[in-house]
Amino acid sequence: MFPPQVPVIRPAAGGLGILVIVLALALSCAPPQPKPTGVAYEFDSAKDSFKRGRFDRTLEFCEGPSTASPPNAFTARAQVLQVVVYGGFIKADRQLADAYQKGSDANKTPRAKSAYLSLRHDNLQVASQLALALAAVAHRITQAGPIPKEVTLEAPYPTREEAKAPPELARVEEGAWVEPEDQEALARHAQFQGIEDALAEIVGGDRPKARAALGAGPVKLNGGNFAIYLGQQLLVGESIFDKKHIHDPQKSRTMLDEADAAAKAAQAFLKENPDKTAEKSLKKLQDDIKSARKNM
Repeated sequence: MFPPQVPVIRPAAGGLGILVIVLALALSCAPPQPKPTGVAYEFDSAKDSFKRGRFDRTLEFCEGPSTASPPNAFTARAQVLQVVVYGGFIKADRQLADAYQKGSDANKTPRAKSAYLSLRHDNLQVASQLALALAAVAHRITQAGPIPKEVTLEAPYPTREEAKAPPELARVEEGAWVEPEDQEALARHAQFQGIEDALAEIVGGDRPKARAALGAGPVKLNGGNFAIYLGQQLLVGESIFDKKHIHDPQKSRTMLDEADAAAKAAQAFLKENPDKTAEKSLKKLQDDIKSARKNM
């Protein structure tokens, strides 16, 4: 037996306008949504800065949640985001430092050679600070206990807002002079590319895959894979202190100790959650750490 039909009541002429006005008044009287405060506000601000490509601000806003004691609901997510930004920045500064070294070697003008060497020095100094900051984040992660089965990367994919296309890095490597304003554009471009590469690596794919994944919301990452990724980023940070760059054995050792702790965390995770592909990646990480220690 069908239920009785409910008659549809349509508003009379002019009634629709009254209905709209009533609804508008009701909405205007609705209580405002409370804004996040404390660490929730900081992490929201970190994500917003990341979306707008203000990665330096992302690091600043992540610091509070990342270092909270005891940890809170945003601590692990802030640490994951820090690892991505630090990793991308370190690679960018190392790439720029190497390019300016090549540019200095190739340029025949003493003034340009000196300027490029100065830029190389500046990029390496910044990279060294970033590497040690990454080591501090890694230490907090590995000392907090076993790596969880899943960690969360929560951030929108960043948006580029460049005024003009930067010069090709190859021009610098070939010894061509790049004006200071173009040097800044080049640095900004390198940072953005570093972040995009870091996102691609952490989601296990390429840039389009990372963009699609983050566009769908927070990305759940396998804990063991994240620990391996962390170790790999620490190795990149260690390269800033190798013989080709700053050559500081003590800081190299610090970076390698943290990379080793990340590898051990991954090993413990894989003992409980076997994964042949991840085990191969871990073996390579362990071999790379040993090789770096020999070359200190």
